[in-house]
Amino acid sequence: MTENTTNSGRSTVRLDVKLTGETSDAIPVVLIGSLGSDRSMWEEQIGPLSEKWPLIAVDLRGHGASPVPDGPYSMPALAADVLATLDNLRVRRAHIVGLSLGGAIAQQIALDAPERVTSLTLVSTAAKFGEEQTWRDKAATVRSEGTKALADTVAHNWFTPTFGEAGAFAEYEAMVSSCPDEGYAACCEALAEFDSRRRLGEISAPTLVISAADDPSTPPDVVRVLADGIPGARLESVSPAAHLVNVEQAAVVNQLLADHFTAAV
Repeated sequence: MTENTTNSGRSTVRLDVKLTGETSDAIPVVLIGSLGSDRSMWEEQIGPLSEKWPLIAVDLRGHGASPVPDGPYSMPALAADVLATLDNLRVRRAHIVGLSLGGAIAQQIALDAPERVTSLTLVSTAAKFGEEQTWRDKAATVRSEGTKALADTVAHNWFTPTFGEAGAFAEYEAMVSSCPDEGYAACCEALAEFDSRRRLGEISAPTLVISAADDPSTPPDVVRVLADGIPGARLESVSPAAHLVNVEQAAVVNQLLADHFTAAV
């Protein structure tokens, strides 16, 4: 495992990334994904958006091709990993986009390093993700039974039935099943502790919040808390779509992202 140490003294993990659109001199876009995913969940964004912006799609600590240190993890540590990645790439500022767990990490980045955030986009995410014990129980289940025990349920929460049955359920069940057990479990523990509700008013970046009308994981009323709490935030609801709205309604989400990035500079 490759580790770095930030100026704050926090040990970070060198994340595996996919870089596209590097010839553009626009401000880069960082794509931070969901619990149990890898960076391929952003493929529908990478092609269209890289025509105008450099894109940095990351595999989180414990996910995809990134190292898998023992848990528990914390949201500040996951955010520090992303910031260290930007340091390594010599990226001073970026448009930060996060979905679900990635949205929590994006909030943490906006709070810990506001000077690094040109714009913030929070997709299918929350200021607090349910009850702490639920996440600790899920972590225990994954450590004892593996991610395969949850993969079918997770994939069926990510898409509406019509979209999922066309192939997405099978594809993303395989993705979740391939997520390292310790990485998934340790990120569950980070979600158990995360609660940004009292700090939303501190977020100063231009913020777009996107909810999916049919999302059982982060329903629209949960997502709305972010838009209500972040000064000047804009809320957009997309339908029909479940949790991975960026996949199910890619064209709609891509246009929302492009408009937001353009308006923020």
